Amino acid sequence: MGRPLPPQRSRLLSMGSLDGQVAVVVGGHSGFGEAITRLFAAEGAQVVVAARRIELVNEVAASVGGLGVDCDITDDDQVQALVATAAAAYGRITIAVNCAGYEQSTPISELTPQRLDTMLAVQLSGAMYCIRHFGNAMAASGGGAFLSISSLTAQNPSRGLAAYASAKAAVEYASKVAAVEYGEQQVRFNTVAASLIPTPMTERIFRVESAIQALREVTPLGRMGTSDDVARAALFLCGPDGNFITGQTLCVDGGASLLMLPSPQMFADVYRRWSEGQATQTGD
Repeated sequence: MGRPLPPQRSRLLSMGSLDGQVAVVVGGHSGFGEAITRLFAAEGAQVVVAARRIELVNEVAASVGGLGVDCDITDDDQVQALVATAAAAYGRITIAVNCAGYEQSTPISELTPQRLDTMLAVQLSGAMYCIRHFGNAMAASGGGAFLSISSLTAQNPSRGLAAYASAKAAVEYASKVAAVEYGEQQVRFNTVAASLIPTPMTERIFRVESAIQALREVTPLGRMGTSDDVARAALFLCGPDGNFITGQTLCVDGGASLLMLPSPQMFADVYRRWSEGQATQTGD
């Protein structure tokens, strides 16, 4: 028998993989964004947290020794100012992550101009402002990595999400174009498409046990994901282990993209079976 190979130590599992990096996390005060903020800081990055809820932004930023900035990404001038503030504070920006999210389930038959405009302002226009200003800044300072948080609904159609999912799909495509346009300047653009994972934005869904069961049944790994799962994917794509990856969408979904999102009929069936199980356990 040959000698066993020595164990390989993964940089993803060691602290300090982002030493010397400056990361801006838009929406870094909550949900996926907060998990990314805390992981990036633990890995050695200087982190700028940006969002509209400045008190919470400052609280999270202070807890990781970072900088909080008030920014509404639907305003192009505010995004440009955010980039300038971060660069002035730390010299340059090497990583940027856009986690800003807004979701309002609306059937197409009820999709008024106001609802559509509000959705697109955050999910598409704001995302494009971030891609442009952070891309330009990193291109001018030697390169970097930009990550957009997308959604599994961009690949798997679901009722009521025409505006939300279409915007996410557009950001995924725009990221591919950006990867081509900024490639020579060594700026990488990728996206993470997350499945339905518990966050403050989705908490109403996870109050219903039958809904959780329905989601588990269409997830090959048989469990719900976590914000930490998304954060680790972000670390891979933005850190040194992903430095030859650009223009890609990574599904962080336990394999759910291989199947389909639960339909209303599936939710109803799971609820029936769950209710029957509850009745059996209580002896009703």
